Amino acid sequence: MGNLKAARKFANKRRQVIKSTDQRIKEEKGRVIREKKEDEQSIKKIEAPKTSSAMFLKFNTQLGPPFHVLVDTNFINFAIKNKIDVMTGFMDCLYAKTIPYVTDCVIGELEKMGSKFKIALKILRDPRFKRLQCSHKGIYADDCLVQRVTQHKCYIVATCDKDLKRRIRKIPGVPIMYIAAHKFSIERMPDAFGAST
Repeated sequence: MGNLKAARKFANKRRQVIKSTDQRIKEEKGRVIREKKEDEQSIKKIEAPKTSSAMFLKFNTQLGPPFHVLVDTNFINFAIKNKIDVMTGFMDCLYAKTIPYVTDCVIGELEKMGSKFKIALKILRDPRFKRLQCSHKGIYADDCLVQRVTQHKCYIVATCDKDLKRRIRKIPGVPIMYIAAHKFSIERMPDAFGAST
């Protein structure tokens, strides 16, 4: 009998509800919380980052045929080295019409590299590639591509640059196209569009 009483007493203590003012409960981002720093009376607001209206749960609803592909400098160079036609490579990878886009920064980078990359420059000046005007200073293409993708979530970024891939992976809803085994591959594409990963 003594064990039964002890068990009931313990169960009654376990049933106590944690109050909403308990210090152990952490508030979500975006709400007003109190910080234990120099002044306990100060209240700090934490701003939650605004999510794009294109994002539905974890999927980007702006992605869909025809796909818009932002092309990076080294992607074109690797496509030439692997002897892949860019337009047919896009078609084989995505199974849909694609519209490749090139920014002024990418063209500027290729022009800076000199005559060694004349073929890549000639491919990017093809009328099937849409040219995007850049209004910012400098011609560092990686910053330009990351900025454009964070503003507009409708692009797939085609790159083989590890640093740029790492930066773009932090942006939700932006797939990355790369070259592997002499063909184009894509990562983080929703299964709804049937693209292979």
